[in-house]
Amino acid sequence: MTSETIVTAAMLAIGDELLSGRTKDKNIGHLADMLTLSAIDLKEVRIVGDEEDEIVAALNALRSKYDYVFTSGGIGPTHDDITADAVSKAFGLACEYNAEAMTLLGDMYARREVEFTDARKRMARMPVGSRHIPNPVSTAPGFVIGNVHVMAGVPQVFQAMVDAVIPTLRTGQAVISLAIACPYGEGDIGTPLAAIQKAHPQTSIGSYPRYVGQSFSTEIVVRGRSQDVVDAAGAEVRAMIETIREAKETAVNRSAEA
Repeated sequence: MTSETIVTAAMLAIGDELLSGRTKDKNIGHLADMLTLSAIDLKEVRIVGDEEDEIVAALNALRSKYDYVFTSGGIGPTHDDITADAVSKAFGLACEYNAEAMTLLGDMYARREVEFTDARKRMARMPVGSRHIPNPVSTAPGFVIGNVHVMAGVPQVFQAMVDAVIPTLRTGQAVISLAIACPYGEGDIGTPLAAIQKAHPQTSIGSYPRYVGQSFSTEIVVRGRSQDVVDAAGAEVRAMIETIREAKETAVNRSAEA
């Protein structure tokens, strides 16, 4: 496995309403699902408020670190929709009314017999040189500049924009996962599972505890980009479970004999 087989991404969710709890984010999970299906690793998610300097700082940090960055929120018609300005500042570009976007929006409002106000025109502003992300739901486009994809915060619109963007992305080698049911809690498996992870650095091993009735159990998930390495780690996980089972049975028998 080489670094060229891995494509990475980050998401920057923008909006005071996310941090205050007034709006419950639905976009992070959707993007994570879509990127996973496309063999792109979502490595980091940040949430920032409607503060230009904070958006610029977060965006510059993420776009220099990952292959792709996806933003949500802040490209609407109101005064606090400042994402286009912040992205322009991050790239050192002018933020201007995009002629094609102005035409799309102007025609849409004309068909609806709604005034194309200055506030609505704000949705046509984007950094010079941007490419459009189509918006089949409400017309106002998102945009792409560099490796940054700027999209709406409204979930229905965000999802439509993601659908348009995904086919344009470079994809990596898909992650293979293997789920193994373990009847023991993390207190029993923690130490040996850590040793298995250390012995198989090309995998990522996660443990997810469950509490049913009066007992703990765990789902262990082995992830990797090669079936061979996943299977090898999985075999050791199963052997670990059997070792724990045998040890517990031995302890019970000894207790009974005593």
